[in-house]
Amino acid sequence: MTSPNSPFSGKRALVTGGSRGIGAAIVRRLAADGAQVALTYSASPDAAAAVVREIEANGGSALAIKADSGDVAQLQVAVNKAAEQMGGLDILVNNAGVMVFAPFDEMTATDFDRAINVNVRGMYFAAQAAARHMQPGGRIINIGSNTAVKSTVAGSSVYTLSKTAVAGMTRALAHDLGPRGITINNVQPGPTVTDMNPADGPRAAWILAQLPVGRMGDAAEIAGLVSYLAGPQSGYMTGASLTMDGGMST
Repeated sequence: MTSPNSPFSGKRALVTGGSRGIGAAIVRRLAADGAQVALTYSASPDAAAAVVREIEANGGSALAIKADSGDVAQLQVAVNKAAEQMGGLDILVNNAGVMVFAPFDEMTATDFDRAINVNVRGMYFAAQAAARHMQPGGRIINIGSNTAVKSTVAGSSVYTLSKTAVAGMTRALAHDLGPRGITINNVQPGPTVTDMNPADGPRAAWILAQLPVGRMGDAAEIAGLVSYLAGPQSGYMTGASLTMDGGMST
């Protein structure tokens, strides 16, 4: 149950790709912190509806909007709809992303373009659309990947390329958005337990061997860092990429 004393009471947030995994954890955390939250989904309407019901059952306010983050026009409509229905926008979390893995000799132009369209182009234009609705104090948080720091898997070149671009884009956009009083930062998670990456999955043993902490991350931990970056105490931080991967990239 939220209250007027909740840290984000009166704030309006949009989380792209917020129906599952890390995105859903971020939606839940921001709602628990008192924000009105809109989330986009592409192919999981039932999961999106379940997240909305959960938040409303706990006294929060949530809205699900269908939008493919690889389609700029759909993203722009979603951002504008969220801002219109919530009366503005204070926080954007660019979480939507796709994982494209294939041997170098087998990567197709279609898969390459899909990764760039969702993981880079979509983030850029979602940020552009959201910033138009933001006042000074606005927050944009991109969700990248620790692969931008260290890539250890063959076949991950395009995914790594896209997430490295997110880090560079974040640094550069800090100069565009800073004079407007808006910060932009990048969270780079490592292996995190989700329904698509279970703790006992087929690659779990290999992943755990790469992690000094001996476990995969919890999506709620990633959401906690996002909450900090969305809040007032992070106002002097912008253009930063913060890696949260259990030491995997050290």
